Amino acid sequence: MNGLWIVLIFLAVCCIYAVSVYNGFILLRNRVNEAWSDIEVQMKRRYDLIPNLVETVKGYAKHESGTLEKVIQARNMAMASQGNIKELAQSENVLTGALKSIFALTENYPDLKANANFMELQRELRDTEDKIQAARRFYNGNVLAFNTKIELFPSNIVAAVFHFEKRDFFELAEGEQDARNAVKVQF
Repeated sequence: MNGLWIVLIFLAVCCIYAVSVYNGFILLRNRVNEAWSDIEVQMKRRYDLIPNLVETVKGYAKHESGTLEKVIQARNMAMASQGNIKELAQSENVLTGALKSIFALTENYPDLKANANFMELQRELRDTEDKIQAARRFYNGNVLAFNTKIELFPSNIVAAVFHFEKRDFFELAEGEQDARNAVKVQF
């Protein structure tokens, strides 16, 4: 009879542990989803600002229609990216590069650089880019916690039983990774 109680207590402890781990996975998965939602909100804000920026530039840089078309194409491609996170990251990187080309136009068009509307849009886009980076870091931190819990023993058993799958990180663009590398100084 004592052996039966020991087995029952052991099974009860295992069930309580499994429920606790399962609930932890649900919590982490919801945090990852919330963090991704934050990224989407900021990207939508950026998408909404781009047409105003293009219209402002169009008035000053009539000969730069190719650059403006590239920005609109990159925006539309990024907005249409509903696939996985890696595809979205690639289209976002293309959009970021296209936006940089618009801001480079200010060197050729001093009147554009002095335009208050353009400067405000540029400030808002810079602010949005900062918010996207902060949201990306928050998302990647949550993905790291979620993926780590999936890999650790014995929670990996619960993850396998309930089909929790690892999530992809929202990776940096190549240029951003290069910016993180140490600057080499030679004398």
